[in-house]
Amino acid sequence: MLVGLIVACNTKKSKSDIDVIFTQDTLNVGYTYWWPQDGPFIGNCGEELSLVFTGTITSLETPTDDPGPLYTSQRGIIELEKVFKIKDLDESTYANQKFFSTDCFHESGLSMGDQVLVFCYDYEGDYSIPGRKSILKINGFDDPLIQSFRKYIDADQNPIELKDDIGLWAERGFGQDLQRIIACKKEMDRIH
Repeated sequence: MLVGLIVACNTKKSKSDIDVIFTQDTLNVGYTYWWPQDGPFIGNCGEELSLVFTGTITSLETPTDDPGPLYTSQRGIIELEKVFKIKDLDESTYANQKFFSTDCFHESGLSMGDQVLVFCYDYEGDYSIPGRKSILKINGFDDPLIQSFRKYIDADQNPIELKDDIGLWAERGFGQDLQRIIACKKEMDRIH
């Protein structure tokens, strides 16, 4: 009995295994609609993620032109289920909010009740979401994409850890993005 207790206490958690005691607050995240890329693997070598989580869409408002001619806004709310990455952004750091709100849902093809994997970045000291491809519909909270992405987070976003998962990500339209950041990482490793 004592051996089991010692082993349980010494089991090291992975970086993506984050325990969160949710508050009933909402994290409002801005939409960086002008960014040229969105999704899990942006930038030539992969930009650092700031917040990654799974959840369920609980609300979708009617699209509106309130932001003006720049983009069509559609606000939605996601109830968080599990958080896998939190980047400390000083005053704007994620504070265990149970709900996530943003207005980048227009033409996303998502519906209320959909389970999603969400990828946020940071911009000017706050969390941001660069577009609808950063809210990825999943097939339940045991979707293979979640385990794949957790490997990526646990490896400090080293894309080489996902080389065997390119087909999985290609099925969702992100295969070329993943191949691009893997090639960049290999080239950076070769140079250094």
